[in-house]
Amino acid sequence: MGEPEKKEPEKREDPEDSAEEPKEPEKPSSPPEPSPETGPPAAREEPAPAPETPPSQEAPGPPPAPEPTEPTTEEKPKKEPRRPRKRPTYPMKLFEKYDLSEVEVHDPGLAKYINLSPIVIPHTGGRWAAKPFGKARTSIVERLINHMMRTEDYTGKKSKSFRVVRSSFEIVERKAGRNPVQVLVDALEKAAPREEITRLRFGGISVPRAVDIAPSRRLDMALRNVCQGAVQATFKNKKPAEECLADEILLAAKGDMQSSAIAKKEELERIAASAR
Repeated sequence: MGEPEKKEPEKREDPEDSAEEPKEPEKPSSPPEPSPETGPPAAREEPAPAPETPPSQEAPGPPPAPEPTEPTTEEKPKKEPRRPRKRPTYPMKLFEKYDLSEVEVHDPGLAKYINLSPIVIPHTGGRWAAKPFGKARTSIVERLINHMMRTEDYTGKKSKSFRVVRSSFEIVERKAGRNPVQVLVDALEKAAPREEITRLRFGGISVPRAVDIAPSRRLDMALRNVCQGAVQATFKNKKPAEECLADEILLAAKGDMQSSAIAKKEELERIAASAR
């Protein structure tokens, strides 16, 4: 028989031998060599550390006072200058018909008190009523309208007296062929009295004396007499008020004694002449 096969003993692996040999640490890869075209890579700039300040050994004092700063004056926006009021380009005519710049006052005493400033509608709403001598600033046509508001038919009815004066001016223009405001001014100049009487007391006896009249009062009396004569002429008469006023103005402008204003003026001056 043949010999039995000999089995070789199994070799046990030593753990120390079985451990793998330690690998050598890989060397850091060197940066790529710069090419002559591109040049070296830009190095990162790191911020430099701030220098440490040693703590002060002295005790901290009060904080320093702030330096005085000059107050900043902000320039205020300048106000735009006021634009002058635009004057009307159209001519200012009374009732849009009569030009007051053509009217002349021949009496130098009344020239200061007869207002002929340009106006279209003579209505100021009593603007100068509470001011001394304010009536001298009111248009003479408006004063005529105000004096026409007499008796129960016209008291407080300015629109009614306004229509009467406007219609009477149309009649005066048609009959006289002139500016009716000029005719009115002439009538007031001739109807204004120059003297009146006053009573002085001498030892219990009152004696009339003649005195001169101020220009403002002269104009007031002339306006009152003209309007009173026009209103009285309407009683027991079929003529309307505007025709009576137009006739009174025309007669007074001529100095005719048929005018009520001229008759009162002559009577007052006659009495004053006897009391000189």
